[in-house]
Amino acid sequence: MSAPQTSITRLVVTCDDRPGIVSAVSTFLHEHGANILESAQHSSDPSEGLFFLRMEFAATPEATADIVGSFGGDVADRYAMQWWTWPAQRPKRLAILASKVDHCLLDLLWRARRGDLGAECVVVASNHTVLREAVEPFGVPFVHVPVLPGGKAEAEEELLRHLVGACDVVVLARYMQIVSGDFLTRVGVPVINVHHSLLPAFVGADPYRQARERGVKLIGATAHYVTEDLDAGPIIEQDVIRVAHRDDVAALRRSGADIERIVLSRAVAWHCADRVVRHGGSTVVF
Repeated sequence: MSAPQTSITRLVVTCDDRPGIVSAVSTFLHEHGANILESAQHSSDPSEGLFFLRMEFAATPEATADIVGSFGGDVADRYAMQWWTWPAQRPKRLAILASKVDHCLLDLLWRARRGDLGAECVVVASNHTVLREAVEPFGVPFVHVPVLPGGKAEAEEELLRHLVGACDVVVLARYMQIVSGDFLTRVGVPVINVHHSLLPAFVGADPYRQARERGVKLIGATAHYVTEDLDAGPIIEQDVIRVAHRDDVAALRRSGADIERIVLSRAVAWHCADRVVRHGGSTVVF
């Protein structure tokens, strides 16, 4: 007799820290026939902090449905948990907003096609048309939404028509536009941005020129969740590369482009694998 088919599900939990949480969750899963494949946890403070837990478990479809349906009443309510589950075999629907530069956009499309992101790109939207020919070979719909002078609200309204209900995460791949708080609220999914500096240094426009003027010896990139505060959202990933005094702004941009691609792809992959949990102005990354 062949073994019953199983699927893998991710469970992510946040609650006030107290003894017994891991035991309660693992016992519940065991009693429902699940096999825990991976487990990671973190406490912001063992005495009065928040507790974060991410698990992957395998179970039959029937058991999985029972687990998802009864976890809230049997476990989560008891500990006042915030929690979600996600079937590991279901890729996140990814929408990408870009402008004129292509390095981050094309890297994400390539990695998504290879299956490296745990996501499928459902649309690329841009305020320019120069990237259309680069996107079309990937078979991803390309939408041109120009941002005319004084027309930011109208442009965001058009973007929302293509995004709301159609994606699970939005990525600003060097979009070069500041999105409004209204957009962030109405889009209804997390928005991830890559900023070409090691935040909180060199916020805003032209950070490579700012870095050159300050004579820094390391430049970096930061992937973060977008909030209404410019370049101040919770940081997901950062990385750096060493530079020299002889490097001009163009050289810094060339070096920085590699770091931008790597940092953004890591952040998107971790988010799509449910490895990132927001905690106030910060994140926990499992």
